[in-house]
Amino acid sequence: MKVSVACDHGAFELKEAIKKHLEEKGIEYTDFGCYSKESVDYPRFAYAAASAVAKGEADYGIICCTTGLGVSMAANKVKGVRAAVCTSVHLAEMTRRHNNANVICMGQAVVSEELAFEMIDKFLSTEFEGGRHCRRVDLITDIENGKEI
Repeated sequence: MKVSVACDHGAFELKEAIKKHLEEKGIEYTDFGCYSKESVDYPRFAYAAASAVAKGEADYGIICCTTGLGVSMAANKVKGVRAAVCTSVHLAEMTRRHNNANVICMGQAVVSEELAFEMIDKFLSTEFEGGRHCRRVDLITDIENGKEI
C-alpha cells in the first residue's frame, strides 16, 4: 500500500505526526508538502496529493489543513478522487465502506493526533462494501463526468 500525504501550514505538525505513524505501521508514503509552518495556499498541496491517487501513484491520500474543509474541496475537484472530511473513526470507516472514498481529510484544530491515527488506521483497513453502494458511487462518477442524473 502506498499513501500520498499533504497539508498546509495550519496542519504541518499533524502531517509530520501522521508520517511517523505510517512509518511505524510500515506503510509507504509520499509527502507532497508543505514542509514548514510558513503560510502557503492549501489547494496546491491538496491537488498534488489527490492527483497521485487519481493517477494510481498512491492507493489512498491523507490531506490535512486547519479544519480539513478547504483541502477536501480542492481534492474533490480532481477527477477520480472521492475525498471525505472525517472527525470520527465511524466516519472514516463508513466513507470507505459506503462511499469508496480514496482520500481522507482532517483538521489539526479539529482532531487530536491520537484520533487522527485511529481514523487513518480504520480508513486504510476498511474495504468498500460494494453492492447497492456501487450504484451510488457510480452516480457520483456520472456527476463528475457531467452527466445528468
